[in-house]
Amino acid sequence: MNILVTGGAGYIGSHTIVQLLEKNHAVVAIDNLSNSSHESLYRVEKLTNKTVEFHEIDLRDSEALRSIFYSHDFDAVIHFAGLKAVGESSARALHYYQNNLESTLCLLEVMKQFDVKKLVFSSSATVYGDPETLPVKESASRSATNPYGQTKLMIEQILEDISATNEDWNITSLRYFNPIGAHESGTIGEDPNGLPNNLLPYIAQVASGKLEKLTVFGDNYDTPDGTGMRDYIHVVDLAKAHLAALEHLDHPNIYKAYNIGTGTAHSVLAMVDAFKKASGKPIPYEIAGRRHGDIATCYADPSLALKELEWHTTLTIQDACDSAWKWQSSNPNGYQ
Repeated sequence: MNILVTGGAGYIGSHTIVQLLEKNHAVVAIDNLSNSSHESLYRVEKLTNKTVEFHEIDLRDSEALRSIFYSHDFDAVIHFAGLKAVGESSARALHYYQNNLESTLCLLEVMKQFDVKKLVFSSSATVYGDPETLPVKESASRSATNPYGQTKLMIEQILEDISATNEDWNITSLRYFNPIGAHESGTIGEDPNGLPNNLLPYIAQVASGKLEKLTVFGDNYDTPDGTGMRDYIHVVDLAKAHLAALEHLDHPNIYKAYNIGTGTAHSVLAMVDAFKKASGKPIPYEIAGRRHGDIATCYADPSLALKELEWHTTLTIQDACDSAWKWQSSNPNGYQ
């Protein structure tokens, strides 16, 4: 298939492109590089010995986007592009709504114009808010506790609505839980701008000595060790879920959403221990108060993805920590 990947230079986008190329799909990547690096795609090309056509554009630039569609016959689109920092979204709510919603609406309009109606959307477990029951099923009630999550929730609603218009749209949303890890080569990985927002790259930078210590927010949750527990999924398993979704885009006019997780939760301190094992380095940390909006435990019921997409995880949190350390130790300053 000929696949357009938006946000293709990002963390999950670059790992997914590796999987696409290894399955002999042709890929065109677009990205505005606001929170990513073109270097990731150079490295993807070296890893796969295949070419990635890249265009540096903002998805909200409809003319630039149309010019790409004019010159290609796309079979499907995987849509990763968007701002993604939960904390920043609360501080810059309008910016997040403008960017994430406008870019998606522009993409959908151009897709419709060129009759490209197969889409895999990068959603998030944040659409479940504070889940009422665990493990979380796709049928759980949806809400969001921050503007980032709200944009995912609103985009899902848009996609669900246009799927119901009898215009032959085939749309799947993948609700990620907590992506971690890197390619086993250590060549590509998560490269946060500034202070990491996510747990594992923060731990990795502490292990490398780049950061002094990890701050653990809360140790009095109702969990075995008192720290918050999350469903951490290896980014390579996550990337493979997109291929599985592409292969099952056979339900026109029906919107489908799938949980993409392991079905198991691990605590912050369990992740610290796994990274100590991977790196052989101490991980100093301090306990701080809980953050507003944080919940004790969240993990997926991924059985629907197994049943309908024939997808399941194969890699462990230790695999993720091992690969993340290989990435961090080989690239102490990321792609710079």
